[in-house]
Amino acid sequence: MLAFTCIQSNRQHLTSYNRAMIKADDKYSRLAELDKRLLWHPYSSMVQPGPVWPVVGAAGTRIKLADGRELVDGMSSWWSAIHGYNHPHLNNAVTEQTSRFAHLMFGGLTHEPAVQLAERLIAMAPPGLAHLFLSDSGSVSVEVAIKMAIQYWQGCGQPKKTRMVSLRGGYHGDTWGAMSVSDPDTGMHELFRGMLAQQLFVPRPSCRFGDIWDTSAIAPLEALFEAESQNIAALILEPVVQGAGGMYFYHPEYLKRARELCDQYQILLVADEIATGFGRTGKMFGCNWADITPDIMCVGKALTGGYMTLAGTLCTAAVATGICNAEPGVFMHGPTFMANPLACAVALASLELLETEDWAANVNSIEAGLRVGLAPARELKAVSDVRVLGAIGVVELRQPVRLADVQSRFVERGVWVRPFGRLLYLMPPYISSTEDIELLTRALVEVTATL
Repeated sequence: MLAFTCIQSNRQHLTSYNRAMIKADDKYSRLAELDKRLLWHPYSSMVQPGPVWPVVGAAGTRIKLADGRELVDGMSSWWSAIHGYNHPHLNNAVTEQTSRFAHLMFGGLTHEPAVQLAERLIAMAPPGLAHLFLSDSGSVSVEVAIKMAIQYWQGCGQPKKTRMVSLRGGYHGDTWGAMSVSDPDTGMHELFRGMLAQQLFVPRPSCRFGDIWDTSAIAPLEALFEAESQNIAALILEPVVQGAGGMYFYHPEYLKRARELCDQYQILLVADEIATGFGRTGKMFGCNWADITPDIMCVGKALTGGYMTLAGTLCTAAVATGICNAEPGVFMHGPTFMANPLACAVALASLELLETEDWAANVNSIEAGLRVGLAPARELKAVSDVRVLGAIGVVELRQPVRLADVQSRFVERGVWVRPFGRLLYLMPPYISSTEDIELLTRALVEVTATL
């Protein structure tokens, strides 16, 4: 009788569990269907939407799907979640700030998280950067940098200096001004080319990271400066690593020479460190590879450890003075959510983690794992190049991939990797273990072998 009661109890338990599972399946099936019908995902079609995988949780380096599977994250949520997910120190920062106030207009008011963040970020940045303007996304920080450069030269009595110079292969964001300084032909914004401000472009540096420096690599930039310096406000570039424009690594000496030429021809240097900042390349900032200080520097993505959107544009005292010492005497920009206290608090906590934990050792370990794990891809017919720098691993293909097919193959192997164009790449969180990197690189090689 006791055995029968136990069996009956187990059956009832299993029935309840099965009902719960069916209910959960129905819920997430409906969620996926509503998503497909209502939501527009980045770089996607509403007519033929690609697959999406509902997520119910994330912790450390793992993303938990609604169907129970766990994926090792190889993207750091588009390069931002450098400390992984659900980090207690970052969680606490948000919770504590929420108990005080979640938002406050920054016009005429200030608060401790913003002031402390500015103090800590300026101390970490290349020496000479003295002021911080906060905004709400990386693209907007680039818009701010462009406006700073133009307003600076107006304040200096040189109003003709309005054009920006950018490198081919560069990507600086999806807002209007940021699109104008991204690659006009091979980038994501060719559709809008005729409508954007007409900027000036030079070939991306021909001398790659790790190669012997070739002086001819800087010649196109020097020639352009010599011909157009009276019209140029600033040169904008991604230091050492071009991100979404091609994951191209170039020689740090280019940065040194560019800095010298900007000084020689009275042109501001803008460093877009949105993707390269906060340790991703193996240095705190890409500019550190060349020991240079830009006049203006943009940061974003990993600034908050991937918790919420926040970006910053830093500048030297000379730039700030040039802007503010002439009419109208103020910098003409002011986002509604500028210096959002929640974002500032979690950004400060993220910088604290970088200062107290050995991020450099973690990045070095990831780099070693990526080099070993991706090496077999060099032998595959579909591959044109394999390159690694810091916590960035890239397998460049000879032909573009079909995203929906390839991403599904990665999910089947238990990893989250989102390729674009001809690039299969990894930018894992800094807390990734040796086993995580082995799983990610093995999946990348296996999927590449099927192409």
